[in-house]
Amino acid sequence: MVALAPLLALAFLAASAHAADPFAFFDWDVTYMTASPLGVPQKVIAINKQFPGPVMNVTTNYNVVVNVLNSLDEPLLITWDGIQHRKNCWQDGVLGTTCPIPPGWNWTYNFQVKDQIGSFFYFPSLGMQRAAGGFGGITVNNRAVISVPFDTPDGDITLFIGDWYKKNHTHLRKMLDDGKELGMPDGVLMNGKGPYRYNDSLVPDGIEYETIKVEPGKTYRFRVHNVGVSTSLNFRIQNHNLALVETEGSYTMKQNFTNLDIHVGQSYSFLVTMDQNASSDYYIVASARFVNESLWTKVTGVAILQYSNSKGKASGPLPDPPNDEYDKTFSMNQARSIRMNVSTGAARPNPQGSFHYGSINVSQVYKLRNEPPVIINGKKRTTLSGISYSPPDTPLRLSDLYDKKGVYTLDFPTMPIDGPPVIRTSVINSTYKNFLEIVFQNNDTIVQTYHIDGYAFWVVGMDYGEWTENSRGTYNKWDGVSRCTTQVFPGAWTAVMLSLDSPGFWNVRTENLDTWYLGQETYIRVVDPNGGYNVTEMVAPDNMLYCGLLKDKQKAQKPHGSSSSSASAAKLNNYLLVVLVSLLALALGH
Repeated sequence: MVALAPLLALAFLAASAHAADPFAFFDWDVTYMTASPLGVPQKVIAINKQFPGPVMNVTTNYNVVVNVLNSLDEPLLITWDGIQHRKNCWQDGVLGTTCPIPPGWNWTYNFQVKDQIGSFFYFPSLGMQRAAGGFGGITVNNRAVISVPFDTPDGDITLFIGDWYKKNHTHLRKMLDDGKELGMPDGVLMNGKGPYRYNDSLVPDGIEYETIKVEPGKTYRFRVHNVGVSTSLNFRIQNHNLALVETEGSYTMKQNFTNLDIHVGQSYSFLVTMDQNASSDYYIVASARFVNESLWTKVTGVAILQYSNSKGKASGPLPDPPNDEYDKTFSMNQARSIRMNVSTGAARPNPQGSFHYGSINVSQVYKLRNEPPVIINGKKRTTLSGISYSPPDTPLRLSDLYDKKGVYTLDFPTMPIDGPPVIRTSVINSTYKNFLEIVFQNNDTIVQTYHIDGYAFWVVGMDYGEWTENSRGTYNKWDGVSRCTTQVFPGAWTAVMLSLDSPGFWNVRTENLDTWYLGQETYIRVVDPNGGYNVTEMVAPDNMLYCGLLKDKQKAQKPHGSSSSSASAAKLNNYLLVVLVSLLALALGH
C-alpha cells in the first residue's frame, strides 16, 4: 500500500503556496448494521459502521473527494442535498444524471463546494433507502477572510430529527408498490436514537436516547436537519430560546423562536445560550405536526440537554407544541417571517443583497401542481401537473452526451394539464442563464416539501388557496430567504425564483419519500445554446458508470467481497495519487 501522508503534506504545502483550493478526502463503506432505535432490532444503513453517518466538515471552495464503497445488496447513489454542484450535475447522485453504484462496487464523487456556506445533509437517493438511514451532515464553514454575522459559538452540534418506521425500507417500498399507505410512523428519532422515557406508558424501558452535554453560560450552534420520511416536526428546547441565524446556505435575520416547524428535508441553524439554572436536565423535543395529536402521541422524539452542573434528570410534561386550533396560519406565518440577511456576505466578500432578484425579468413560469395519489394503469401513483415521472434505465444527462434518442421528452407543461394523469419521462426544457419562476401548488391534504438539486432559490411568496397571476402582488422581492427546500402547505401555494447558472439536468422533487417514490418529481434541462461543454459545464468524469442503453460501455469491476479491504484501499490510493500528482503539477508549474 502506498504511504500517502508525505505526498499529502507535500501536495497541500505546494498547493497552498500557490493559493489552490484545498482538497478534503473521505473514504466510506456503506453497509447494513443492526440497531434498535425504538427497542426492536432492525437493519439500518450505516456509513463506516456509523448510524447516522459522519458529518462532513469542510470550508467554502474546498474540493471534496468521497470514495463510496457499496456494501449493500442493492444499487446505491448518494445525493448531497443543498450542495450546488456548480456546472457539474454528474456528481449529483440521482438517477437523472448518474448510473447507480452496483452492489459490491465503488465510485468516487468529486465536487467543489464553490462559493457556498451553511448546513446541509447527504443521503441515499434510491428506493426509500433514506428511511433506513445512510444520512449524515454537511457543514460548510466560511473562509477565514469572510466574517460571520454573529459571535463565534462555543460549540457546534448537529442534530438529525425524523419520523421512523420499525419496518425496513424494502418493506415500506413493497407497501407502496402494492398500493398501500405507509400509515403512522412508529416514532421520531434524534441522532438515530429513540425517545427519552418521559412517559412510562408511551415509551418502553431500555430505549437508548440522545444526551447533549453543555456548559452553563455558553452558546452553541445547533444544526437541525429533518431527515425523516414524510412528517413535519415542531422543534423546541425546554426553557431555551432558539435564535435562528442560518438555513440551507443563507444567513437569516436573527430571530428568536420558542419553537419552529421543520419540514421534511429542511435544515436550520440556531444559536442556543445555556442560561438556565440547571435545576434539572431539559427536554429537546421534535413532535409531529398537522396530525391528530391524540393518535400520534408516540410519534415524538425526545433527547436530553444536560448542563455539566445539572441537579437531576428531566421529569414532568414536555413543553407544549403550538396550538393551531384558532390560528391556522401560525406555521405559514413562521415561514414567511424568515428573511435573508442582506447586509452580510456569506461565501463571498460582496453582500448577498447586491443581487437584486426582484428586479430580474422572468424568462419562464411553471406552475407545478400536486394532487392526492391517483390510479394510473392499475397502479397507485403521485403526480406533478398531471404527470407521474418514470425514471428511465439510461440517465438523462448520459443519454444527451451519447445522443441516445427517446429516453425522455421535453414536453413538461408550463401549467397543469386538465386531461387524465399519465406516466412518462417528461422534463422541463430551459436555457443557461434563464430566470425561472416556479409555483408549487399543493392540492393534497398533507404538507409537501420541494427541493431543487444544484440550486438555491428565493422563496418569494406563499399563501392558501389557488395561485393566480394576481398573487404576484404579495411577493417579497427584496429579502426573501434563499434556500434549497421549501414547504408547501395543503390547499396552498409557494412561489420561488431561481437563476439557471449551471448547465445540466437538475432534479425537482418532493422530499416526502413516499410521494417521491411514487412519481412526484421531474428534471430541469439547462442547456447552453452556445455549446459550452467543457466551458460552462464540467465534462463527464473519467470514472463514469454506464447502464441502460450504454451498459455495453461499462467495464467490469471486481466485487470487493471478503478481501475488499486491501482492494478498495488500493483503488482509493490510486485515485488519490492521481489527484495529488495533478496538484503537484499545478503547483510546480507556477
